[in-house]
Amino acid sequence: MTDTPRKILVTSALPYANGPIHIGHLVEYIQTDIWVRFQKLRGHECRYVCADDAHGTPIMLRAQAEGIAPETLIERVGREHRADFADFLIDFDHYHSTHSPENRALVETVYRRNRDAGHITTRVIKQLYDPVKGMFLPDRFIKGECPRCGAPDQYGDACEACGATYSPTDLRNPVSAISGATPIEKESLHYFFKLSDFHEFLYNWINSKTRFVIKDHDFATEKELLVARAQERVQPEIRNKLNEWFAEGLKEWDISRDPPYFGFRIPDTEEEKYFYVWMDAPVGYMASFRALCEREGLDFDAWWGPQAETELYHFIGKDIIYFHALFWPAMLEGAGFRKPTAIFAHGFLTVDGKKMSKSRGTFIKARTWLDHLPPEPLRYYFAAKLGPGIDDIDLNLEDFVQRVNSDLVGKVVNIASRCAGFIHKRFEDRLADRLPEPGLYDTFVKAGEEIARLYEAREFGHAMREIMALADAANQYIDEQKPWVRVKDPDQAPTVQGICTQGLNLFRVLMAYLKPVLPAMAERVEAFLRCDPLTWINIAEPLLSHTIARFEPLMTRIDPDRVEAVVAASREDLAAETGPAEPATGPLAEEPVAPEIGIDDFSKVDLRIARILEADYVEGADRLLRLKLDLGGETRQVFAGIRSAYAPEDLVGRLTVMVANLRPRKMRFGVSEGMVLAAGPGGKDLFLLSPDTGAEPGMRVK
Repeated sequence: MTDTPRKILVTSALPYANGPIHIGHLVEYIQTDIWVRFQKLRGHECRYVCADDAHGTPIMLRAQAEGIAPETLIERVGREHRADFADFLIDFDHYHSTHSPENRALVETVYRRNRDAGHITTRVIKQLYDPVKGMFLPDRFIKGECPRCGAPDQYGDACEACGATYSPTDLRNPVSAISGATPIEKESLHYFFKLSDFHEFLYNWINSKTRFVIKDHDFATEKELLVARAQERVQPEIRNKLNEWFAEGLKEWDISRDPPYFGFRIPDTEEEKYFYVWMDAPVGYMASFRALCEREGLDFDAWWGPQAETELYHFIGKDIIYFHALFWPAMLEGAGFRKPTAIFAHGFLTVDGKKMSKSRGTFIKARTWLDHLPPEPLRYYFAAKLGPGIDDIDLNLEDFVQRVNSDLVGKVVNIASRCAGFIHKRFEDRLADRLPEPGLYDTFVKAGEEIARLYEAREFGHAMREIMALADAANQYIDEQKPWVRVKDPDQAPTVQGICTQGLNLFRVLMAYLKPVLPAMAERVEAFLRCDPLTWINIAEPLLSHTIARFEPLMTRIDPDRVEAVVAASREDLAAETGPAEPATGPLAEEPVAPEIGIDDFSKVDLRIARILEADYVEGADRLLRLKLDLGGETRQVFAGIRSAYAPEDLVGRLTVMVANLRPRKMRFGVSEGMVLAAGPGGKDLFLLSPDTGAEPGMRVK
């Protein structure tokens, strides 16, 4: 397509150096790798860099628990990550670590430039401090009751029950997740990035498009065209969410942490302070690329300078958009570096329609998968599901087996296996000197432009459908020509050779289109066809009067038993971590049992039948419904986190069960005077308890 190569730098989010890669992670790296491989096959200079995110309290604590230095831990985990990525055919141009001299130098540069420009400020704050461990507690290492809805066992930054966000000091009855001690408040001087200084810049940047001009080459017309491309900075769904944050006002960002902490010390300070992990983690993109530049002699400033004409794309999960679309471009702007061309967010992975679960064996490590199954079928399945949006994708294990066997083995590989045998046995592995249907071949080649457009737009699922439609057409051609019948007639030999040459050339085009997804299989095809590496450009002409190698199986069918072995091994991984576990079939499969209580504790809970008189949405709350309940002459107002499963109109008049003696709690929406009981994994699968026929409001449940 292109005469003049583009210069493209691509990154994926940095995996945390505190644990193994799992298949949920792989969605992002496979998506990115496919896109990068596609760009390279189109002739562009495309560089893909990543790194381990190696700093922070969790890494420090895990190293302490193992009795090793943090550097030893991150080096070991880094080796494991590199091996997992390599075996899943993720082809980084360079993979680095945020605990590197390049990253230290760059984060200090970014910090000092922003500080000198007035974008850094300091102030004394109150934090929760673990008196047993002698350390300030990060948000995720504090648990307590949500200050808004009262839900227990919530982290120090956000409530999973009602969605509220808050300061750890707002938690009720907080405890340290490290020692179990009751934390105390303690003052400390912290450093803040003044994000509000960049309000206008960020708003304009997010709501604008980047434009660049490239030369396009049209295979059909052989004409060069100058094409101006417009690229949105973020997807529409992400832009809408970011604009909500703008409306609320951008807040200062705490970029410092107190010792003990594993990370880089903030320079030019008398007190011992460290950069918060999210300060130096995105700078790791720059550091990894700088290390690549030093290795290959590239000009770092030509790619990262403020006037750089290169393209820069970040592939990330939708849960970290705040850091990448607000903090990161603001830091770069304040430090005089180029900003991303665009940020591509994706959704999460579910397995068999549910959140990945260790107890069900669907929390699958990359290495566990590789112990039982090859990587490319999963790469293809993810590609077939991925689009340009942020919707979650589902790995349905039964569908995975059926789709891979049907598409890759039954359609694509089937073309080669049907034709290669005749070429080998009857024609000494020699292809014919012409195609019997050159128009059909041209149709396949011309389809590459639409498939390329889909790859470029990250419409991978659509691209796979287009490719499989071509595979169907190739198989239909072979079915109609029936070489297995014609070969019985010696006079039909040239015709059979032509038919099989046609089929193998159609197969060659298909494998060029699938090469970003199936790179190892594409190499085997190149060896089989004894052809140059497949690209979009060199498939314009067919292979004719050409000798191929003997056909060897390119991919075998997935045995469902191998998938079951993956699930069983994943349960064994859980057992190795936590001890033997019961099969994940009972009501406790998803959530661990809470600490034991006595019968006296339980008898304090007064459960009553209540009738729902009114139900309404709660403005400003995504998960809550306001319920007016009748307890048999007495009415109560309760805010219940059941909005994902119920519409208000479906609840009015219904009987349910409530905790009647729960202490009223004041919320910003009003006072909640009890709690209704529901069960389920969450989302739409949340079921309000309903009493049997004959129950009346006010009756006690025993």
